[in-house]
Amino acid sequence: MKVLLINGSPHAKGCTYTALCEVAEALNKEGVETQIFQVGTKPISGCLGCGACMKTGRCVISDTVNEFLDLAEQADGFVFGSPVHFASASGMLTSFMDRAFYGRGNLFAYKPAAAIMSCRRGGATAAFEQINKYFTISNMPIVGSQYWNMVHGNTPDEVKQDLEGLQTMRTLGLNMAWLLKSIQAGKEAGLQLPQREDKVKTNFIR
Repeated sequence: MKVLLINGSPHAKGCTYTALCEVAEALNKEGVETQIFQVGTKPISGCLGCGACMKTGRCVISDTVNEFLDLAEQADGFVFGSPVHFASASGMLTSFMDRAFYGRGNLFAYKPAAAIMSCRRGGATAAFEQINKYFTISNMPIVGSQYWNMVHGNTPDEVKQDLEGLQTMRTLGLNMAWLLKSIQAGKEAGLQLPQREDKVKTNFIR
């Protein structure tokens, strides 16, 4: 079993990374392989709405989104982390997730996911809800913890002083490992994925 942890901060070893490492360590202790994927610092375009990804499975824009999608195919679970910018996820991660999920939603279906937020003071719950919306529209089980998944601090050293936040990250990792093992046990017992209906769309304006 493998979990991809996505760092949506431009700072490769900053506060968000510190929180992700705490989750990864808990997963590793439970025998779950982890990989931290850095979104990076190069500009990431928003979705162009061209629809090419629905035909080819890849985005026409060549950047880290396609690199991530290649890794996502083999992943069993995901943790998306972001700093809080104006009570939202980073613009970079938002564009990244828009494009990753737009044409490849089925790639994520039935794989557990979680969002974690890093903030200096406030806005984390609004950003947390924003990222969770990608999961709830993609048939993904959401993994929770003992508190909303957030840490506080303006530097990695300050984050390490947020003892409750770090414990929340460790508990999240343990809960993710438990859910992954439960899903695997179900598969081994012959439990099938839900039978999905053909999708119906009801437009407000016809």
